[in-house]
Amino acid sequence: MPPSSLQVPANGLTHHVLEWLPPAGEADEGTVLLIHGFMDAAATWDMVAPELAGHGFRVLAPDLRGYGDGARVPPGGYYYFTDYVIDVAELVERLVPAGAPLFVVGHSMGGSVANLFAGTFPDRVTRLALLEGTGPPDSPPDVGPDRMRGWIADLRALEAREPRRMASREDALRRLVGYNPRVAEDVLRRRLDDLARPAPGGGFVWKADPLHSTRGPIPFSAENWKAFARRVACPVLFVSGGPTGWHPPDEEARVATFAGVARREIADAGHMMHWTEPAKLTRLLLEFFGADVIPGALSP
Repeated sequence: MPPSSLQVPANGLTHHVLEWLPPAGEADEGTVLLIHGFMDAAATWDMVAPELAGHGFRVLAPDLRGYGDGARVPPGGYYYFTDYVIDVAELVERLVPAGAPLFVVGHSMGGSVANLFAGTFPDRVTRLALLEGTGPPDSPPDVGPDRMRGWIADLRALEAREPRRMASREDALRRLVGYNPRVAEDVLRRRLDDLARPAPGGGFVWKADPLHSTRGPIPFSAENWKAFARRVACPVLFVSGGPTGWHPPDEEARVATFAGVARREIADAGHMMHWTEPAKLTRLLLEFFGADVIPGALSP
């Protein structure tokens, strides 16, 4: 069954959320919240979410603000990590009954959002899964002034230029293949309508707000990320896509910050594991959530 498309008002914006429901008569195992990564979208969970729903979970996947079919900030606004966290908090408040089991899954940038949310509301999250979601490389505080100056320069340059567009659908596909060389082309062709749209006057543009092409003004702090991780009270699963995935130099130290964490690897899946190995990833998630599945080869 295709997902339902929800329009949920929160924080002055109307957020787009996809919802997959379990088959009628299935036991209610709780809600799984899938949080996508940078330049991704809710719809690309479509090879994971239906299987989770088939095992009795209600599955919610929001388009984070500025991505996919999600809300855009008004002129003069910007996208900060704190915005994503309050959006997630408000969507949970509106869509998940208080006290009901909540399983949070974050991929890449979505993993950092998930960690911040789970560390802020440790009593709300039943289990937390991070799919190579430990954040970018650490930045020392003294890069702040240069980063702020660069951010302002990026915004001025963005305002001065015409929106970038691709000549055709095939041109957009070629670029998507170039960005994701380890992902099968048929999967990327399926992803294209989730990530790009026809532009007025011809050609195609990426759905993501062009503001996401600028580098944010606030340096990433690994110590701040770990402070939230220390507050997470639920079991945590960290999934690696193997040596071709995304791994900051201090990834192990970040993962080890959680009080109770299990580590799994999907060898050679790469960073976009929900595109390259959705069946293996789904099985790991179901086993972690405690669903009644046959243990897979990747289990300990």
